[in-house]
Amino acid sequence: MSELASRDHRVESVLLRLEAIIDTENAAIGSDPKFDLKQSNAIKSRCLYDMTMLFKDINPDRLDKAHLGHLKAVKAKLDINSLKVGAHMEAVRGITDMIKSTVTESEADGTYSADQFRAYDLS
Repeated sequence: MSELASRDHRVESVLLRLEAIIDTENAAIGSDPKFDLKQSNAIKSRCLYDMTMLFKDINPDRLDKAHLGHLKAVKAKLDINSLKVGAHMEAVRGITDMIKSTVTESEADGTYSADQFRAYDLS
């Protein structure tokens, strides 16, 4: 196999792996509460790293048209993924803030809180 054919195979392999993980993640976010986003992100990051290393010596003008089209399709899916992950993280922050607020309110019984005592030097 020539170097160009080998590189084409590697480009296609990385793009297919990346596309599969993005498709899985996009489908699972918001619908599968057991989905391991941390694990998925680790795999996605590895694919992106592999792609970066593979593409660092490739002139984009010499990339096969099929690979270029596939790369654009994967980029579009990554853009959607970025929006979904961002919305997911914002939702997690919102829930965390609600829990924190609820706990703070439940601990307040009308007397002074520990934070109020720390505000004054009582020595």
